[in-house]
Formats: sequence, C-alpha cells, structure tokens
Amino acid sequence: MDTELVARIASAAACDVSYNHAANGHLVDLFAALPLPGTTEGEEFWAALRDVGGDAALYIDPANAGGPFFNYLTHGNEAGIASRVLDFLGKLTDQQRDAVGGVIGGALKHGTFVASGPYLGKLWLRDAETTAWHVLLASRRRNETEDDRKRFLEAWSNA
Repeated sequence: MDTELVARIASAAACDVSYNHAANGHLVDLFAALPLPGTTEGEEFWAALRDVGGDAALYIDPANAGGPFFNYLTHGNEAGIASRVLDFLGKLTDQQRDAVGGVIGGALKHGTFVASGPYLGKLWLRDAETTAWHVLLASRRRNETEDDRKRFLEAWSNA
C-alpha cells in the first residue's frame, strides 16, 4: 500500500459520506414539500394517503413513524428512513402506487410547481425511491473496510 492508494481510498470514502448526506438532505426536502403533520391540510393529506396506500402507508405515516422520524438523520441512522421509504414503495400495488401518486400530486399542485398533479406525484414517488436507494447504497459502502476497497480495485484492475 502506498500514499496514492491511501489517498484514493480516502477520496472515495469522503465522496460516499458527502453523497450520503446530500441524498439524505434531498429525501428530507421531498417530505418537506408535502403538507405538514399537525396542520389541517396535513391531517387531510396523511389520512388520504393512508386510505389509498393501505398498510404500506404506515411505513411513512407521521403517526406511526413517530416524531423522531427525521431526527434519526442527525443520530447516524440515515438508512432507517431510506429503508422505510423503500418498504412503503415496495409494498404498494400498481393501483395503490397510482392512487398514492395522485394524492401526493394533488398536494403538490397547490405550490409553485407548474406540472399537473398526478404527474407531479409520479415524479415525487420516483425521486423518493431513487434517493432512498442511493442512501442505502452509500450506507453499505460506509461499512466496507480498507481491505474491501483494495480487493474491489484489484479485481477491476485484473479483469
């Protein structure tokens, strides 16, 4: 192992951490675009989401996820929220996914967005799914050791 390899490994690790923080921040931004729990609009929105999303919606429902849902990010459990989002989306049927997209899009169309409600909802769902996946992928990499990185680089160099 030489200085160049150590620098490349450190650079890759720093990118993973930065990317993970950015992805988590984006996931929070997606939820921040939705009606806030505890408000009249929020209560109506979350009830509608539960109605169309069924049991799957419980993974992200504020009443079920608890108050510290986003506080997990500050305590190092970034993958916990991402896992809940992916569990929610993975358990939706195609029909439920369309209905959930409609509810989310309906809530977003009242903001500064130009596109139509159902289309916005589909974008929100796709973005949440991809972002949550990125968080989990970056979290997995964070658990890799220096030897894991070295083995990865060697395998690709020798391919």
